[in-house]
Amino acid sequence: MANALSGKRVAFLATDMVEQVELTGPWEALQNAGATLELISNKDGQIQGFNHYDKADTFKVDKTVEEADPGDYDALVLPGGVGNPDALRMDENAVHFVRDFFEQGKPVGAICHAPWLLIEAGVVRNRTVTSWPSLTTDLRNAGARRVDQEVVVDNGLVTSRKPDDIPAFNKKLIEEFAEGRHPAQAVKTGARSS
Repeated sequence: MANALSGKRVAFLATDMVEQVELTGPWEALQNAGATLELISNKDGQIQGFNHYDKADTFKVDKTVEEADPGDYDALVLPGGVGNPDALRMDENAVHFVRDFFEQGKPVGAICHAPWLLIEAGVVRNRTVTSWPSLTTDLRNAGARRVDQEVVVDNGLVTSRKPDDIPAFNKKLIEEFAEGRHPAQAVKTGARSS
């Protein structure tokens, strides 16, 4: 799998309070598979990683979400942590950035609390997904079928529950990202109901 993603460009969308291992684990796996990666955020400079509730490392942002064009990337990864997706789902540019990947049928990976951003983008209706358990009601209310599995794939959308699932998550990210566009993905998007 060393060159499975050669020539692929992958965006990671994150901000302060990102769960560090959910950023660095997939980053390393995709980089080792040959992908070119960029860290996109709702702010420039650096973002603060966390190990659960404790500050960890900082990470240099490559582009702000306002500067980044989803058309420039082949796939998207959304790491979790509680504060990270909660802040991003309140940022209209971040929500549009995520939705654009679905509208273009591009594969997306989301782990832990990151499906909050998918809910806000209006892209989970009629999908089977997994997440951190506390998102169960939110996902159901958004029209998704939430299951308790280490990794779930639904038309190019890869989801996992928690840091322990990262090895399975990484494996499926590489498979789906190597596969490329998923035409059925665009059919499952829709504006978020208010």
